[in-house]
Amino acid sequence: MVRSAAKDVDGYLAEVPDDRREVLTELRRLCRRELAGFAEVMAHGMPAYEREGVAEIAFASQKQYISVYLMRGDVREDFAERLAGQDMGKGCLRFRRPEAVDLGLLRDLLRATAARPGPVC
Repeated sequence: MVRSAAKDVDGYLAEVPDDRREVLTELRRLCRRELAGFAEVMAHGMPAYEREGVAEIAFASQKQYISVYLMRGDVREDFAERLAGQDMGKGCLRFRRPEAVDLGLLRDLLRATAARPGPVC
């Protein structure tokens, strides 16, 4: 699944492969807990979290991996050392297996994102 037609995140999670649903559901819980004041929306066929109408975090079940989109360059820079060993594109953190998803790292990235607004890429 690359782009979902789901109308909401519940529908999105119902569509993901069984082996990914548990970790993606936990990631959603983490986003909802750590991103207080953000709106949970579907954007570009994936769950996204917006502050004042601007998406700062999103996640998706891609064909080959689970991706977490970190749209804040300042947060990526602040975490450069911890992200160095990860499979990371410009703004996309990729996990090839559900059990490889580092929820502790993601929690810290979410907290840093929520702590203050900043420019998105």
